[in-house]
Amino acid sequence: MSDSLDRAGPIPFHAPAATTQRAVPIVSFDRHELGLILNVYGKKVASGEWRDYALDMGRERALFSIYKRTSERPLFVIEKNPKLARRQGQFLVMTTEGRVLKRGQDLGAVLRVLDPDLYIVR
Repeated sequence: MSDSLDRAGPIPFHAPAATTQRAVPIVSFDRHELGLILNVYGKKVASGEWRDYALDMGRERALFSIYKRTSERPLFVIEKNPKLARRQGQFLVMTTEGRVLKRGQDLGAVLRVLDPDLYIVR
């Protein structure tokens, strides 16, 4: 009986078909945008107004949440939503209650609502 197995040759191995999955793009703040946000955040931390932050990056939007204390809800949320870039602007700042304070294409202009003394050097 073992002779019949030897004559048949090796059993072919079929690897499972490779699945073609696309990498899901994640929306995030780029280095320049994060620099602008952290500049405002650093000033407010130094003055004692803010204490903590959280970053959340997903498929549709990126969030930078600002907290006065870690256990509370965020005071402000800075959102980047590229799907709104051609409509109202991809950046917005909103409060804890969900009220939009400022929206626009230019992050520096949007962040001025949090720090009126902020200006962009070009």
